[in-house]
Amino acid sequence: MGKTIIIAEAGVNHNGSIEIAREMIRVAASAGADYIKFQTAIPELVISRFAPKAEYQKATTGDADSQLEMCKAIHLPLSDYQELSRLCKDEGIGFLSTPFDFPSIECLESIGMDFWKIPSGEITNLPYLRRIANIKQPVILSTGMSQLHEVQEAVEILCSNGLSKEQITLLHCTTQYPTNPCDVNLRAMESLRQIGCKAVGYSDHTEGIEISLAAVALGAQVIEKHFTLDKTLPGPDHKASIVPNELASLVEGIRKIEVSLGSRIKQAADGEKANIAIARRSIVAACHISKGEMLTENNLEVKRPGTGLSPLLWDVVIGTSACRDFEPDELIELDN
Repeated sequence: MGKTIIIAEAGVNHNGSIEIAREMIRVAASAGADYIKFQTAIPELVISRFAPKAEYQKATTGDADSQLEMCKAIHLPLSDYQELSRLCKDEGIGFLSTPFDFPSIECLESIGMDFWKIPSGEITNLPYLRRIANIKQPVILSTGMSQLHEVQEAVEILCSNGLSKEQITLLHCTTQYPTNPCDVNLRAMESLRQIGCKAVGYSDHTEGIEISLAAVALGAQVIEKHFTLDKTLPGPDHKASIVPNELASLVEGIRKIEVSLGSRIKQAADGEKANIAIARRSIVAACHISKGEMLTENNLEVKRPGTGLSPLLWDVVIGTSACRDFEPDELIELDN
């Protein structure tokens, strides 16, 4: 397994403030994330004035305004993303943003990104999927709220419009903020893997970092996690996000898991080979044994260190004659 791609999801946790967005870039870079990701949209093109808020949005922002009004208040104008991309380059972190409409796609095309992130809500949006596929760049597709056949259909649309499966990474996801651990179902990554795309990962909306770490241990090659500068800030996603020190701990934990996974070969690690002689045992004399005396279960025992005859040879040694005198605890030797 190669290096896990860690995406620090800023989303709209900047609350429409370019200053907060800049600080989030610096924080994500300092934490060691590979990418920071925003959400680019012209809300009026994405949300109708009749669209209700999700229950979690009502819980975090109240129900006095509509979903459209809420989103208009927390989105940055398209003109800000060029600056954010430049700052990412200066800070040494990759820039990403999820587009939600065609003008946003065009804006991000002009800036340039390593790959495109399709959010869970667009997995049935045929015109959108075609437009993204036509760019012919790698895609990460989140699969929250989806059945397996819907994911397969979305992949087929992408592949019939310019992409190959080798350009597509699928992220398992539960679109619930925050997600209850009992709703995570990490083993669904195995089903996604059967679709045959380049890689499988996990977009995490649970509280804390434990589930993301478990996903890496199960083979996730991309981890996306929402973060915020302050969970108490107003806005729909802060409560389900981690704070900067947790983001740094997530990155550190993932890097440790990566190196610990190793290969499928079961063998002694270099660091433990020296302990074989210390921890294993050998056949030794249990008492004084005279040369020529028969070796039996009564005058032999098994003790550390493991530098002599292995106890696996016990049945071979029993019944032979002592090749010399042995004192208690001496390692037993055999003729020839």
